[in-house]
Amino acid sequence: FAQKDVFQLKDIEKIAPKEKGITSMSVKEILQSLVDDGMVDTDRIGTSNYFWAFPSKALHARKRKLEDLESQFAESSQKKEALQKSIEKSKTGREDTAERTALMKELAALRQKKEQLKAEIDKYRECDPDVIEEMRQTNKVAKEAANRWTDNIFSVKSWAKRKFGFEESRIDKGFGIPEDLDYID
Repeated sequence: FAQKDVFQLKDIEKIAPKEKGITSMSVKEILQSLVDDGMVDTDRIGTSNYFWAFPSKALHARKRKLEDLESQFAESSQKKEALQKSIEKSKTGREDTAERTALMKELAALRQKKEQLKAEIDKYRECDPDVIEEMRQTNKVAKEAANRWTDNIFSVKSWAKRKFGFEESRIDKGFGIPEDLDYID
C-alpha cells in the first residue's frame, strides 16, 4: 500500500526483510497467503509473476462488505417486523376466556382418553388378524431361508465327500453339524 507499485517476487523478497522485518525464508509463504485471502493481486505476464495491492481496492472491498452487511441487517429487520406482526395476529382470538379454558380442558381430556384407548388397543394387538397374518408371512420367509441354508449345507457336504473323500460323520464332526439336521416341514 505504501509504495503503490507493482512488484516481482524477487523484489518483495529483498524489500520485506529490510522494511517490515519479515524473514526472507517466509516471504513467499506470507505472500501466497495474502493472495489466497484476496488482499494482494497477482498476475502472470510472460514468464514473470507480478504482485500488487492498492489502497483503493481495499477501500472498495470494505465498502462492498459494509453495504452487504447493511442490506442483510435491513432484511433481518423486515423479517423481525413481519414475525412480530404475525405473532400479534396469531394472538388475536386466543385471549384467555372462560370458553377457551373450557375447550382447552376438554381437548386435554380427549387427548388423555385417546392415549388410554391406544394403550388398550396395543394390549390386544397379538389378537389382531393383520398382525397374525404378518407373523405367518415372517415365519414362512424364515422357514424358506432355513431350508435354503440346509440345502446349502448338504451341497457343501456332498462336494467335500467327492473332492476329499471324507466320511459324512467326519465332516459333521469337523464343522459342528448336528446329526439330525434336516429340512423344516
